[in-house]
Amino acid sequence: MAVQDVIAAAPAPAKRVSHANWKRILHSRTALIGLCLVIFWIAMAILAPILPLPSPTDSDVMAMANPYPSAAHWLGTDVLGRDVLARLIFGARTVLSVAPLSVAVAMIVGITMGMIAGYYGGWIDMLISRFSDIILAFPVLVIYVILIANIGPSVLNIVIATTIASAPGIGRITRGLVLGLKEQEYISAAKLRGESTIYIMLVELLPNCRSLLIVDACLRIGYTIITIGILGFLGLGLPPPNPDWGGMVKESVTVLNVWPHMSLIPSFALVTLVLGFNLLADGMREAWKP
Repeated sequence: MAVQDVIAAAPAPAKRVSHANWKRILHSRTALIGLCLVIFWIAMAILAPILPLPSPTDSDVMAMANPYPSAAHWLGTDVLGRDVLARLIFGARTVLSVAPLSVAVAMIVGITMGMIAGYYGGWIDMLISRFSDIILAFPVLVIYVILIANIGPSVLNIVIATTIASAPGIGRITRGLVLGLKEQEYISAAKLRGESTIYIMLVELLPNCRSLLIVDACLRIGYTIITIGILGFLGLGLPPPNPDWGGMVKESVTVLNVWPHMSLIPSFALVTLVLGFNLLADGMREAWKP
């Protein structure tokens, strides 16, 4: 068969998640519930600077006489007299900026690793796979704690820790997808056309992995939010005075029996945001099922 015949016979791949697939998400009750939860917290984070809220870092010592919800403090105050609602909403800005940024960097590194390993194979695949196995052998939380405890808590260090902990898993998923796709006829056709390796990876392979990687990214954002909360509870979160949901729970432990709302409110916020991303991911997975 001539080269032109092979190219013409190659089936056109579904290179992107189509508009119909995106619309299909809106018919999924699971995805809609998750999307509403995520949009709610995103809206709160965006509107935080213009909402009529007290400063999340200013304390009101007099408020500690009655830390329960009042006209001045709708959700009460914490142990230092700071408005819980203000810290909750400003804390959403912290979580929704750090977690997606961390996952985005991890996705870029992990997808690159997986593409190279799956496409080239051989000793390159073995080297990347063995490195990934070493990282994946450690519990994720242990990696976070070791790294943050040694290099210090900051946004940059959380991004670095997330990348180191998550990139190998993302790379393994990408590698598995590429191994199944690189033998397809449209990849052979692209090679016969003389396309570069980078073109084949970015234009032919990556769009066909997109749906599963988007679902995985949503799940990983939820996991990262949980991890940031755990780090805050352990005292390894963002340094003060940054509002941190995990730190809010930690600060209220000593008065949990007296004023439980101080711990329950940030815990509920953490649960709803993580649940939103998980439900959205489940809805997308169902909507995009082949």
